[in-house]
Amino acid sequence: HHTFRFSQRAEADGLVVIDDPLSILRCTNKVYLAERLSCNGIAAPRTAIIGRDNRDSAIRTLGYPLILKEPDGAFSQGVMKASNREEFYRKSDIFFGKSDLIIAQEFVPTAYDWRIGILGNEVIYACRYYMAEKHWQIVNWKGSGGVRVGKWDCVPLDKVPPVVLKTALRAAKVIGDGLYGVDLKLIGGKCLVIEVNDNPSLE
Repeated sequence: HHTFRFSQRAEADGLVVIDDPLSILRCTNKVYLAERLSCNGIAAPRTAIIGRDNRDSAIRTLGYPLILKEPDGAFSQGVMKASNREEFYRKSDIFFGKSDLIIAQEFVPTAYDWRIGILGNEVIYACRYYMAEKHWQIVNWKGSGGVRVGKWDCVPLDKVPPVVLKTALRAAKVIGDGLYGVDLKLIGGKCLVIEVNDNPSLE
């Protein structure tokens, strides 16, 4: 992608790069990200990295419904929910047409996700992204009437549960020291990292 090449060239020329090439590689590869979080003991939804030959292991481990993710999806695209075996095989076949590996995760429904913005290993903002109306994601790309996006609100840092901030900082630190948006779910006092995004929106 041209933004990656631009970042790579800028870093090679000795410029300060906030969205650095290594962070781009680490964040945009969800297989790598899942392994990185797991190896560092950072809580996330139960996850299985699967190929065509071990799909049934994901079913046994995660049950239904489950979430399927292609390794390089973004903006809530490249993510599908499967509620039964037929859906699981049909939807995973779509992803296997693009990638040898895909990610399967347990479905963890919440009214909203936390997004914690971090720069240089310091929290700079917090907000909540609410699910799109009558949908399980914050963006509904297939809704009637076009793309539908859930509401969001900004939250003062002193009003954010400490476990959310602490977990977000831990997750960002295993990626690097750039600008990241860490997405998390808080359930019964336990914080789960959904993903770490490089170059998150700031508006």
